[in-house]
Amino acid sequence: MPPPYLGPQELRNALSMKDAIDALDDAFSGELPTAPPRSHLDVGRGDLLLMPAWSDDLGTGVKLVTVAPDNPAAGLPLIHGVYVLFDSESLHPAALLDGAALTGTRTAAVSAVATRHLARPGSRTLLVFGGGTQGLAHIEAIAEVLPKLERVLCVSRSGPSAKRLVDRAAQLGYRAEAASPDAVKLADVVCTCTTSSSPLFNGANLRAGAHVNAVGSYEPNARELDDAVIARSKVFVEVKEPALHEAGDLRLPVEAGVLDPGDVTELGDVAGGRAGGRTSVDAITLFKSVGVAFEDLVIAAAAVRGST
Repeated sequence: MPPPYLGPQELRNALSMKDAIDALDDAFSGELPTAPPRSHLDVGRGDLLLMPAWSDDLGTGVKLVTVAPDNPAAGLPLIHGVYVLFDSESLHPAALLDGAALTGTRTAAVSAVATRHLARPGSRTLLVFGGGTQGLAHIEAIAEVLPKLERVLCVSRSGPSAKRLVDRAAQLGYRAEAASPDAVKLADVVCTCTTSSSPLFNGANLRAGAHVNAVGSYEPNARELDDAVIARSKVFVEVKEPALHEAGDLRLPVEAGVLDPGDVTELGDVAGGRAGGRTSVDAITLFKSVGVAFEDLVIAAAAVRGST
């Protein structure tokens, strides 16, 4: 009998965004599944990523993902992929999941975990850069952890994409409008969800007490954030080694002497109570996510449980 397949709608039906956030928060608070560094292959038109992880409780899984930078201009998705979850006992294929949908849920959910632990509890204004799938998912996810959220500002180079963000935020009951990058002056929480290779805004304009989630850029020479953001922020990551090695947002400031790697804190240490998070109401916190394979395993296992 072939393993069940969870497409985008089946995944959403099986696992709410709130449950995805809680599952990842629990994972970060405890002993993390084993996840070796992902394999990254240049296949000409883009990249092929292989991301395995395993644990006694959740089983074994691997995500196969392609990232094709030219696709959006042709009206095609940037990311395609599939996740294979294997049974923890017999190691037979237990389920297949749509890789892009899984990635979308996972990425927004981990930003929400970081926001839950690092943003000011009274945060009322969210600013989202990027009008694609991740921008939409981040509005939904961040709303789950900010009970006092009132206003959503949306920045996108595409007018129709910005309208989609505004419409989605309005559907969720928030005051929403398109904005310019200077709106960082107004935002309590900023999410950068783009494929930009150069900084999106002037970090000097970040308001005191802001929290930033940066998820879009993962290449060593690309960055969504300038040195001013890094210099003003307390920096948090999922796992230090891949974040400092892969992400230009951190790697380039380290090379320039702007960021000391010893000052970077792993999110799990904050969630597990082993390290502090926000140090004051006016402190700026930054969570830089590169995506780690254990997050995919946590979300895949939770979705499969929810589908049965």
